[in-house]
Amino acid sequence: MRWRTGSPGSPRAATTTSPSRLVALLALSCLAVGVATTAALQGFLVRRLDQQLAAVGGHFPASLDPAKASGKNSGGPDTRGQAAGTFGACVLGGTVTQAAVVGERTETPVPLTGADRRVLAQVPADARGRSIHLSALAEYRVMGVRGPSGDVLITGLPLQPVADTVSGLELVEAVVFGAALLVTGIAGAVWVRLSLRPLRRVADTASRVAQLPLAGGEVAMPPRVPDTDPRTEVGRAGGAFNRMLQHVEESLARRLASEQRLRRFAADASHELRTPVASIRGHTELALRSRGPVPDEVRHALDRVRCESVRMGELVDDLLLLARLDAGRPLAAEPVDLTRLVLDAVSDARATGQRHRWTLRLPEEPVVLRGDERGLQQVLTNLLANARTHTPPGTRVTVGLTERDDEVEILVQDDGPGVPEKLQSEVFDRFVRTDNGRSRSAGGTGLGLAITQAVATAHGGRVALTSRPGHTAFQVWLPRVGEP
Repeated sequence: MRWRTGSPGSPRAATTTSPSRLVALLALSCLAVGVATTAALQGFLVRRLDQQLAAVGGHFPASLDPAKASGKNSGGPDTRGQAAGTFGACVLGGTVTQAAVVGERTETPVPLTGADRRVLAQVPADARGRSIHLSALAEYRVMGVRGPSGDVLITGLPLQPVADTVSGLELVEAVVFGAALLVTGIAGAVWVRLSLRPLRRVADTASRVAQLPLAGGEVAMPPRVPDTDPRTEVGRAGGAFNRMLQHVEESLARRLASEQRLRRFAADASHELRTPVASIRGHTELALRSRGPVPDEVRHALDRVRCESVRMGELVDDLLLLARLDAGRPLAAEPVDLTRLVLDAVSDARATGQRHRWTLRLPEEPVVLRGDERGLQQVLTNLLANARTHTPPGTRVTVGLTERDDEVEILVQDDGPGVPEKLQSEVFDRFVRTDNGRSRSAGGTGLGLAITQAVATAHGGRVALTSRPGHTAFQVWLPRVGEP
């Protein structure tokens, strides 16, 4: 029994396909039996006709010629003992001299066409039966024997009774085989449905498992398959499937516990690192402000320590934010003027990226929605910093804001060289850099786009990237939840 996958491979499709194939196979078997029995019966009846023709011989066609008949039969042809419909003909020198058929009381002359005469003239005197067609009598089985005067005496019996018997058998076979196919199809469908009921439950459980979000978070596995009788193949399949679900559930639980420990560690470590990093930065700035003479190499070292402490502080803040977002900590839900946030972010980007060309596309009315203002501000800052850092001077960066019925779209687009194709699928992952040699000097942490995606997801939105040489577009969609 073949099982298919996908929508046509559901248990319902399997239960309808298997009985149909069984019925088709049975129909072929019935057809073969019907053809064989019909051919056998037809051959048997034709042989019976040949035996009757051999027993009759040329007695009836010989009595058709008055000159050859005895004085006792001078009153006409001898039709005694001849079945109704018996045909007789005399052929002398390739010419049909007499032709008649036995009626209910006496013989009846048969009108022959030229084609009929040619057919009868070709019948040899070999005492073997053969089938011919006469225009006035239809199909006949005839046999020719040699007469005493050298002529050919042809005797024939109609084939219509044979055809009627064969047709009756075909009708009976059609009714019987049709009923058998109908009963077999219904019984097979019921039987297959009953036998596949446990397997259908396995498929239903597998479908529910396939719909579960197994990529992350806590997952509640569906109930196990109840039919696990080890004496049947379906039961063994159900037991194996239950064991697989148990292993999957245990693996997911261990993964969830590991992820939670890692998140707690990242959050705790980031929180604990904020104080020493701030202390290092403060002491470094205090040392740089010292009025006493400081050697140049020491001042340079202190300046580098200050820069790296600033960068480390940004990294710690980003890690702490991501840890909180991963932990599912709820964000603020307050009215946020996105138009103002976009204006402020572009103004700051112009100040730090004066060699880029900045363009704004804003609607006439302010766009306001409910969300976390600080998180959305960081989304805009990260996207603009990414466009400024990874594009050459002179690049045009367009920032757009579009308001729809149920969502708001933030667009940051540039005409720079674009994101390499091999990195586009992982550009929102953590610590991914498009240019390792340039990103450190730019001060990035490799977490900007990951934070952008996490904040958008926490708001119930989504992000997307479309990039090719000369066109790169980051799109953020945020839902409009309620009225501000």
